[in-house]
Amino acid sequence: MNYVGDALAPTLVDTHPAWLIALNARNRNLALVTNSLDPWTYYGIGTARLLVSDPLFFLLGYWYGDAAVTWMERRTKTWGQLLRQIEQWFGKAAYPLIFVAPNNYICLFAGAAGMPLRAFFAVNVAGTITRLWLIRLVGATFESPIDDLVGWIGDHRIPLLIASVALVVASIALEARRGETEVGSLARLDDELEEAADELDRRRAREPSDPTPDGEDGGRDGGAG
Repeated sequence: MNYVGDALAPTLVDTHPAWLIALNARNRNLALVTNSLDPWTYYGIGTARLLVSDPLFFLLGYWYGDAAVTWMERRTKTWGQLLRQIEQWFGKAAYPLIFVAPNNYICLFAGAAGMPLRAFFAVNVAGTITRLWLIRLVGATFESPIDDLVGWIGDHRIPLLIASVALVVASIALEARRGETEVGSLARLDDELEEAADELDRRRAREPSDPTPDGEDGGRDGGAG
């Protein structure tokens, strides 16, 4: 749906704005169509689209724990270091992160950390609605420039459509070359999670054991010397 929304954005933004955010509720798409939609449509479709994948990633983290986090690091290798940094931040500020940026990674961390389901949904929904409200506020504040931009997109619909389709196709091809396609990852999900669990076990086996308290093995070693 994201791919289709990105590819068809130039032709949907002014003709079928509700369809655009139903396919891909990026911030830019929400900002471009907010003035064309009534509040019920904007908030209803926007909230549903932004929340639809969050429970799935939460459950992945809840069921598979650290193995799910390792799986996420493996399938997004270029962002592995950033994910580990986000994981550290999550341990210190879980609820603010879910409120501000409830993306797939944060939802996965929430499940892996064992966050209560009701608390997760309450903070997630509140943050999503707040985000939509802020974007709608921006849309109302800059209504004239946004309308001008949407009009310009309509006037240049064909070349922009060709360019957007080409970019999406190139993006899919690049992901396929790297072996990181969304569909392929879902098709191999069970195997990839098992591999991630095995990798996690090997990583833990390589970690040094906890140091022995003073006065135990250390003292005996010193006496033997």
